[in-house]
Amino acid sequence: MKILFTGGGTGGHILPIIAVLRELKKLHQKNARIGRTPKEKNLDIFYIGPKDNFGDLLFAQEGIKVKNVLAGKIRRYWGIKSFFENIADFFKTPIGIIQSFFYIFFTAPDLIFSKGGYGSIPAVIAGWILRIPIFLHESDAVPGLSNKILAKFASRIFTSFPKTKNFPLSKTILVGDPIRNELLEGDRGEAKEFFKIESEKQVVMIMGGSQGSQRINDKVLEILPEMLKNFEIILQCGEENFQQVRAEANAIINEESKKYFHIFPFLKEADLKKAFAICDIIVSRAGSASIFEISALGKPSILIPLPESAQNHQVENAYSYARTGAAIVLEESNITPYFLLGKIKNLLDDPEEIRIMSDGAKSFSKPQATKEIAKYLLDSSLGK
Repeated sequence: MKILFTGGGTGGHILPIIAVLRELKKLHQKNARIGRTPKEKNLDIFYIGPKDNFGDLLFAQEGIKVKNVLAGKIRRYWGIKSFFENIADFFKTPIGIIQSFFYIFFTAPDLIFSKGGYGSIPAVIAGWILRIPIFLHESDAVPGLSNKILAKFASRIFTSFPKTKNFPLSKTILVGDPIRNELLEGDRGEAKEFFKIESEKQVVMIMGGSQGSQRINDKVLEILPEMLKNFEIILQCGEENFQQVRAEANAIINEESKKYFHIFPFLKEADLKKAFAICDIIVSRAGSASIFEISALGKPSILIPLPESAQNHQVENAYSYARTGAAIVLEESNITPYFLLGKIKNLLDDPEEIRIMSDGAKSFSKPQATKEIAKYLLDSSLGK
């Protein structure tokens, strides 16, 4: 059995793929033990997509073979720079399709699973030309442009949100967003030791997506001394922002407060699950991966959607999730640092609201999404 994954652009595309391929391996091993899968049927997993150092490193850690191909990104914001970048990228996609065609022809996968993003277009089109079954997954409440284009080539389309539009109902299966179940296994004791948390203060985790958010960082810095009087703060600020944010933070907080401030450029999985285990609430962007991880944890959250997200999908994600009572949505254009601080304080001072939001998060969660997708792919590759 050979399964080819594709997708790319951000961690929101790559991390769900990691979750599914891990589950595929577990399910294949289990099926082989109980005789559901012939023992001579090995499972080979491949990935094809644009060059991405973050993604390529994650796949290498999972032992997955990676093929990099060209893919053109469509920038829907106007500017001289973006205009010329779009022209240059226009030629990348046809080249990427040719590269993908030959790779897929010689690899001969049983099916292709696409997570969306501009990086998925070459492989899906090449796979369709070669008559390889295509399975798409759409994470967001509003479908991305790539998946809108590729939906016509798909045998099945998995969706995360109940009201995701623009796909044929006959092809669509609502499953949720696949998450790494290992993130749910954090231990509070280990977390206290790792983060050196010794106080009884409540813990606020703040993250701006896999790449961080400078604008969220700036708001946090403005209120950081006041926040540290009340809370312990875990801040994932992004690789590019780390040195600057740390330097600014050190300049504005006193020595006593520094022990309550835990700043990281990026939290690896082993550390992220510790942060999830010990935090009381999460302040986050509203990418689907973040939302489904937060909901599976049952943690109350304050969501600040990225206003420039394609087709406003983070705003739609946030409000779709908030309807369950699980989250407070603050649109970036409407909040000041002290308004954000007030929301955090009010929430953490209200145990009943915390309970209601936690229940709402759990009701939205789809913890079986990863297993459902993996089982569907494995059965399909076996012709079941």
